[in-house]
Amino acid sequence: MDDYDNTNGNFTKEKNKNVYSRYVRYVILRIKKHINLTIDSDDNATISRIEEGIEFKGANVWILAFAIIIASVGLNVNATAVIIGAMLISPLMGPIMGIGLAIGINDNKMLNRSLRNFGIMVIISLLSSTFYFLISPLSDAQSELLARTQPTIYDILIAFFGGLAGIVAHSRKGEKITIVSGVAIATALMPPLCTAGYGLATGQLNFFFGAFYLFFINTFFIALATVIISYYLKLPKRSFIDQKKSKQVKRSVYLFTALVGIPSIFMTINMLQESSFNSNAIRFVNDLQSNPPIEQLQIISSERKYTGKESTITLVLVGKNLDEMQTDALKERLSEFGLKNTNLVIRQPMGSDIHFIEDMYKKNMELSDKIIEYKNDLVQLQNEMISSEQIAKEIKTQFNTIHSFSIFKAIYTDIKTLKSDTVPTARIIWLEEKIPEEDVQRLSNWLKVRLKLNKLELINSTQGD
Repeated sequence: MDDYDNTNGNFTKEKNKNVYSRYVRYVILRIKKHINLTIDSDDNATISRIEEGIEFKGANVWILAFAIIIASVGLNVNATAVIIGAMLISPLMGPIMGIGLAIGINDNKMLNRSLRNFGIMVIISLLSSTFYFLISPLSDAQSELLARTQPTIYDILIAFFGGLAGIVAHSRKGEKITIVSGVAIATALMPPLCTAGYGLATGQLNFFFGAFYLFFINTFFIALATVIISYYLKLPKRSFIDQKKSKQVKRSVYLFTALVGIPSIFMTINMLQESSFNSNAIRFVNDLQSNPPIEQLQIISSERKYTGKESTITLVLVGKNLDEMQTDALKERLSEFGLKNTNLVIRQPMGSDIHFIEDMYKKNMELSDKIIEYKNDLVQLQNEMISSEQIAKEIKTQFNTIHSFSIFKAIYTDIKTLKSDTVPTARIIWLEEKIPEEDVQRLSNWLKVRLKLNKLELINSTQGD
C-alpha cells in the first residue's frame, strides 16, 4: 500500500511539472509573438527607404542649411521650441542610417556613398552655423549651447535607443512618420553641429571639440543600432562575406564602440561627482546658516567651485570674527556632509571693512526710515484729500454763498516777540461781493467742530479779489 501511494504521488508531481512546463512555454511563445520584429516588416522597402535618404544634393542641401541656421538662432537666444522645430525639418538621419545599413548588409558601394554624403552634410552644417555665429551680435554662450559641450553616457543611451526606434520604424510596411520625427528630436544631431560652429566662430576650440564629439557619438550609435537591427531582421546581403571577414568586422565594431564610449563614461562620472558636490555643499551652507558656531554670525555670500580632486567652498561672513579653533571645527564638519576633499575658505571683513559695512547698514536703516516716513505722509495726504471732498459736500448743503475753500497749516510769526506758531487755516472764497458776517461766524464755528480744532484762522475773500 505504501509503494502504491508513493508511486501515485510521484506520478502526480510529474504530471503537475509537465503542465507547468507547457504553460511556461505557452507564455514564452506568446511573448515572442508580440515582440517579434520580423512580423509586418518589409526587407526590400526598408533598404529602399534608407537608400533614398542617403542622397544629399539639390533641395536637401538647402533644407539642411536653412535648418542649421534656425537651430543656431534657437541656441543663440536659448529658445528650445525653435531648436526642436529645426530638428524636425533637417535631413541628417539619412546618410547616418545608410552607413549602418551598408555595414549590416555588406554593401560597399552604399557605404562609400553614405560616407561621402555624410561628409558633405557635416561640412555644410559647420559652414552654415559658423557663418551665422560670425555675424550674430549675441556672443554669450547660453545654457542650450553649454549643454552640448560635455557628452555623457546618457547621450550614448539616447542615441542608441533613438537609432533602434528609427530603423524599426523604417522597417515597417507602413512607415511611421511621427516616430521618425521623434527620433530626429531625441537623438539631437543638429544642436551639436551648431555648437561646433559656434566654437569655430568664436575661437573657443573646447566648444568645438566637445560638441563635435557629442555629434560623433550620436552618429556612431545611431549607425550601430541600424547594424544590429539589420542583423536581427536578416536583411538580404548584397555581397558574400566569409566567416573570417565577418569576425574581423564584429571585432572592429566592438573596439570602435569601446573607444567612442569610454571617454563619455569618464565625463558622466565627473558630472555625477560635481552634482553630488554641489548638493552636499548646499546642505553644509544651509546647516551653517541655521546653526552658526557663534551668535550673530551671518553668511553674506557663498561660492562653490568644483575642480575634481580639490574643490572649494568660499564663505563671506559678518559678525564676530571666528578664531582659529572655531574655523578648524567648521572644516572638520565638512566630512559630515561628504566633502572630505574640499577646502573651506572663510572671509570676514576686518578693520575699515567692518566700519564700511556698519556705515552702509546705518545708511540703509536711515533710508528705510525715510521711506516709511514718506509713505505715512502720502497716506495722510490721501486721507486729507478724501476728507476735503467730504467737507466740500457738507459745506455745499449749508452755505450756498461759498465758491471754494482750502484748508492748510500756516506758520504765523509774531513781529514783536519773533515767536512762530503753526495754526490750521481756512481760506474761503465767497460768491457775493459783500461777505455776510453771520455766515462767516457760523462757518468758523462749524469748521472747528467738524475738524475737531480748538483754534482756526479764517481768511475770507470774494471771487473778484
